[in-house]
Amino acid sequence: MPGAPVPVRELTVDSLPVAVYGSTEAMGLAAALAAREALTAAIAERGEANVILATGNSQLAFLHALRALDGIDWRRVRAFHMDEYLGLPAGHTASFPRFLHEHFLDHVPLGEFHPVPGDQDRAEENCRAYEAQLRAHPADIVALGWGENGHLAFNDPPYAFFDDPHWVKVIELAEASRKQQVGEGHFPTLASVPTHAVTLTIPALLAAKQVLCIVPEARKVPAVQACLYGPVSEDHPGSILRTVRHARLYLDPASAAGLR
Repeated sequence: MPGAPVPVRELTVDSLPVAVYGSTEAMGLAAALAAREALTAAIAERGEANVILATGNSQLAFLHALRALDGIDWRRVRAFHMDEYLGLPAGHTASFPRFLHEHFLDHVPLGEFHPVPGDQDRAEENCRAYEAQLRAHPADIVALGWGENGHLAFNDPPYAFFDDPHWVKVIELAEASRKQQVGEGHFPTLASVPTHAVTLTIPALLAAKQVLCIVPEARKVPAVQACLYGPVSEDHPGSILRTVRHARLYLDPASAAGLR
């Protein structure tokens, strides 16, 4: 089994531990080892574990490292994820469940996978049903990232409410988030990116026992600076992690370039 990478720098911002690793691969492996520890502990305690996973290019190092680790009885793991475009055609290359299948789910014998429903005709009904599933199976870990505007999942300002009464909802996507999807190569033009999505809300994400926030790449430097050094504000949703004691931020050299 691989040994745990050693951070090249560690600091704490308010209540949030921050670890910088020497490469993107080391960052991903460190987060994967933390995830394995939490999953195996939950399985030992209850006979099962629940995880919420993020999608996007920033999560690839983590997902690839996690699927390669031994010692996890994946048959006892139930997986959720955190967002999906509303009304995206089935099988679309930008589908988040498709992304997870390609990079993770098809590589491990997972017990259950519950995709976020993107059916436009029954959106509200589906949101309530997915929320019921999440509440019935409390997450042991959530692995997420910060968007280029500091969003968590698709909780974009001005709809990123720290005290949202719902756990799952339909949200209008900010232009910054839609541009990020084009920049990552998931859509050819801004006009082709859906304008709405279903997302887990910030209270749903923070309800997990552990929050692993995995943020590589130079394009995330502004988000890292705003979320760590700006005010804790819904204008920069990721800043909420500074107020909890069960989160950890993982950075690579590129994303850490703006640290003080």
